[in-house]
Amino acid sequence: MSFWSQLERRLEPFAIQNLTLFLVIGQAFVYLTAMFGLLDLRWVVFLPAWFLQGEWWRIITFIVMPPVLPGAGNFSAMTQGLFLAFGLYFLYLAGNSLEQHLGVLRYNLFLLTGYVLTVALAFVTPLVPATNLFIAGALFLGFAYLNPTFTIYVFFILPVQVKWLALIACVGYAYKAVTGGLADRLSVAAAVGNVLIFFGRSFLQDLRAGRRQQRQQVERVKLRAEAGPRHRCLVCSKTSESHPDLDFRYCSKCAGDQCYCPEHIRNHEHVLTDSPTPE
Repeated sequence: MSFWSQLERRLEPFAIQNLTLFLVIGQAFVYLTAMFGLLDLRWVVFLPAWFLQGEWWRIITFIVMPPVLPGAGNFSAMTQGLFLAFGLYFLYLAGNSLEQHLGVLRYNLFLLTGYVLTVALAFVTPLVPATNLFIAGALFLGFAYLNPTFTIYVFFILPVQVKWLALIACVGYAYKAVTGGLADRLSVAAAVGNVLIFFGRSFLQDLRAGRRQQRQQVERVKLRAEAGPRHRCLVCSKTSESHPDLDFRYCSKCAGDQCYCPEHIRNHEHVLTDSPTPE
């Protein structure tokens, strides 16, 4: 048994099942308590400088910051609630899919790795608040890699496959990494790094397999071109490639394997030698 297998076996009892559900419940709770004025979100935000001053809980509480903040923007409370419900639903859907694919322990490690990378890189810019959006972004990219054809209804109307949304997210990450500040670049690095750690090897294997299949397909096309069409009518020279809808047949009364199209299978002069001359 390998070292990693032994480590996983020892850590398995400590893995938390349905961890995404706890995150969803936590974010919904924070949103509702903040909306009713029972919680000041400034006490939940993680700012490394404040953590270094003794406010230790912030390094944990920022995980349950909701993706939609109550009262933010010009949207109504109902509209914000719908966006929050959709975001939390998709968070649970993506997390549950990754947990089934990776297993409970590895999924826990996936979230933990994203958390550790985000927190560690946040201390490089201690005066900039850290966000959990890039942890969720890594989860989204992992889900899109595993389920590229999964369809999401944007604004509950427009059907879009998740692979295209992932492509848009990657373009957005690249743009933020180029134009954003140091904190943005570090957050992008944390999200992308987490995905590469857990899916980079599989992604490279898929690329190699795709290239191999492409080469094999090219070879098959080349061989078919060199071999010529499978069926060719001896009379009119129609082929199975030029007329794929025709049912070509071979005449049992002709010498050799003589092929004819449906028009000439019963209307041709029988070949008496193995090397006939086409009409």
